[in-house]
Amino acid sequence: MSTETNNYYVVDAFSDKQFSGNPAGVCLLDKWLHDETMQKIAAENNLSETAFLVKNEGYYDLRWFTPEMEVELCGHATLASAHVLFTYTEQGAKMLRFCTLSGELTVQMRDEILYMDLPARPAEPISQLDILGSALGISEYELYKSADLLVVLESEEEVKNVNPDFVTLMKVKEAANMPIDNFSVIITAPSSEYDFVSRVFAPNAGINEDPVTGSAHCVLIPYWSKRLDKNNLIAYQLSKRGGTLWCEYADDRVIIGGKATLYLSGVIYL
Repeated sequence: MSTETNNYYVVDAFSDKQFSGNPAGVCLLDKWLHDETMQKIAAENNLSETAFLVKNEGYYDLRWFTPEMEVELCGHATLASAHVLFTYTEQGAKMLRFCTLSGELTVQMRDEILYMDLPARPAEPISQLDILGSALGISEYELYKSADLLVVLESEEEVKNVNPDFVTLMKVKEAANMPIDNFSVIITAPSSEYDFVSRVFAPNAGINEDPVTGSAHCVLIPYWSKRLDKNNLIAYQLSKRGGTLWCEYADDRVIIGGKATLYLSGVIYL
C-alpha cells in the first residue's frame, strides 16, 4: 500500500444536523495531485462535489470537482471546506480566504453561521423553451438566463410537485445555447414561511438534483432581492434533504450564510 495519505472529510453543508443539507467531500492536500487523480477521487466519492485545498501564504487554493468534471464555482463545498478549516486547522481565525476559478472568495463565521462572499450572477429574461416546459412538466412560467437557467413558478406547491424528465432536461443545453455542461436549471417560487424556495437540477454535470446549492443562489438572490425590494432574505431549498440559507444582496456580490456539520473524517490512500 502507498504511504501517501490525504485527510478527507464529509460535511453536511447548509444544515446543523446530519443527513440533511448537502454533503460535500473535503480533501486537504500538501500539494496538488494530478487533475485525473482528483477527478477519480470525486467519482469514487460520488458526492455532488468534492473540494480539494492546498494551503498558501494567507489563503487556500480551492478547486471543486463533481463526479464528472471540474467546476468554476461551488457554494456548499466552499462552506464545507470552511467548516473543516475552522474546526481543525484554523481555530481562532476570523476569516478564511480562498483562491478559485471564480476569483477570491471569503468565508466568515458569525454566531455559528458561516457566511460566504460569492459573485452575484443576475439573470436576464428570455423566451420560454418548449423542451424545458416538457422536461419539467409545466406550461406557465417565467424564464431567465445567466450562468444557469432560472424558472420562476407561482407557488411553493408547484416547485414541490415538479418531477423532471432528466433525459429530456439534458437536451435543454442546446435549445438554451448554454456554453458548458456545468449549468443548472433552477426552479423557484415565493414562500409563506421563507422569502423564497427553490430546487436545482444539473443532469448535464452528472447531478440530477442537487440538495442545497450555494452557486444557484448567486442567481436567485439578485432576482428575489429586486422582486421583493429587500437586500436580506431567508431561503429554503426544497430537496428531500433540504437546507436553509441566509442571503444578502450586495451590489455585484452575494453573501450566503449556512450552518454545517461533520459526518465523516478519514484518510485517502494513494
